[in-house]
Amino acid sequence: MAMPTGAITSIRPCWSAWARCCSACRPSGWAHSSIEGKQGDSRMRKHLLAACAAAAATASRAAEAIRDPAAGWDRLWHEVIIDISILGVAFALITAWFVLRYRRRNPNEVGRAEKLTAAAAVGWTVIPMFVFMADDFFLAANGWQLWNAYRQPPAERIEIKLESGMYSWDYTYPNGVKAQNVLKVPAGKPVLLRMTSRDTIHSHFIPDFRVKEDSMPGRVTFMWFYPQKPGEHIVTCAEYCGIMHSYMVGKVVVVPEAEFAAWYAQEEKKLADGGRQTKKAGA
Repeated sequence: MAMPTGAITSIRPCWSAWARCCSACRPSGWAHSSIEGKQGDSRMRKHLLAACAAAAATASRAAEAIRDPAAGWDRLWHEVIIDISILGVAFALITAWFVLRYRRRNPNEVGRAEKLTAAAAVGWTVIPMFVFMADDFFLAANGWQLWNAYRQPPAERIEIKLESGMYSWDYTYPNGVKAQNVLKVPAGKPVLLRMTSRDTIHSHFIPDFRVKEDSMPGRVTFMWFYPQKPGEHIVTCAEYCGIMHSYMVGKVVVVPEAEFAAWYAQEEKKLADGGRQTKKAGA
């Protein structure tokens, strides 16, 4: 099995540290050192290798834990399209065969219904039903499995509050910075939105990330997505909320992590400076 990239990245610093440590601690006469020195060096190597293995395992678990939900929904939809295409073609061919086999061959021909045996009647009823239901159950089971996995957001994430209202999306970052209709997030970091509404039901829909969740008064719901590369993504309301419902749009702006950190610190400083000026004015 191939090792995840995160695990390789974690091993490299450990290996470099071990090499530096060994070269720094190795005396000039290391080849002729005492047995105790060799045993100590061997123990050191074992401890460092154990630490590297632990770091690699941690990185591997982290890489496996963050799975893009959009990719899962895409795979499921792909399976749905394949299944219904196969079933559609199969039943279209059967229908075409019936049309040709039992067509009227002259204007005066009158059709007659042949009596089916009990086995044939059961077969024509049970077999199509079994095919349809087996496929439906398979897709439903995969859908529920994907949904249950999606409802367990990654521990390593940025959490942002969202208050929806006619007709805007109001975001509040952990440091108190607020934004309206434009959500700026770092690439490579899962984003979780804790949502509520100040008036009626809205539905925060980000098509590119395949996520949609209702926000409503008196309740807190959540949704999360995994932006992996810089870009802009449309946000729209998917629940009719009033006469200007179609104008309730926004966007998610994904930027590199360093750029986001600089913007985040700058906005936090502006917020702090504004608070101090308000206090001075009040005094």
